[in-house]
Amino acid sequence: MHNHLQPEIIYFEVLIVCFLVLIFLLYFFAAIITNKKFSKWPWHRYVFWSLGIFCIGTALVGPLASYAHMSFVGHMIGHLLLGMLSPLLLALAKPMTLLLRSLNVSTARSLTSILKSHLLKFLTHPIIATTLNIGGLWLLYTTPLFHLMHQSIFLYAFVHLHVFLAGYLFTISIIYLDITPHQYSHLYRSLILIIALAAHKILSK
Repeated sequence: MHNHLQPEIIYFEVLIVCFLVLIFLLYFFAAIITNKKFSKWPWHRYVFWSLGIFCIGTALVGPLASYAHMSFVGHMIGHLLLGMLSPLLLALAKPMTLLLRSLNVSTARSLTSILKSHLLKFLTHPIIATTLNIGGLWLLYTTPLFHLMHQSIFLYAFVHLHVFLAGYLFTISIIYLDITPHQYSHLYRSLILIIALAAHKILSK
């Protein structure tokens, strides 16, 4: 990362820390509050959520993030944490299930309608999710985008946001861990996963 972007990086990291602390606390608050009305929220989901948030923070803030600015190896470690491990851990924490049980009936029904919408059906389709995830990586590493993102804080933030969101979307489209209105067969998802792994392996080589 060029030195002239260091002040912007500091602001970016402060915002990331504040946001992560906020969603970390909101999750625990929602779980504890809803325990009074529903069955007790499993303890292991608190652990998954905490580890997922920690992985995001480690990838974007601190020594590893600084190392990633200077080393491709560091960048790839951060990529694994942000785009693969943290999405899986957060999905295991079932945040959508927790959100729905935290809302009143009317709001929960509105959110459910959104989850069942054609747009989300399109985005969570295994092929689309795979294209956004693996296709994004091909675009990042086979074009000048990788170098350009180290010259613009906005592009840097956008790329990392895409890596996480695409990774999360891919995870929940292949492995049904949380509420999933639009479901596809195990065989179909397995075939898409194999294709995704092949495309990822070709890119890594």
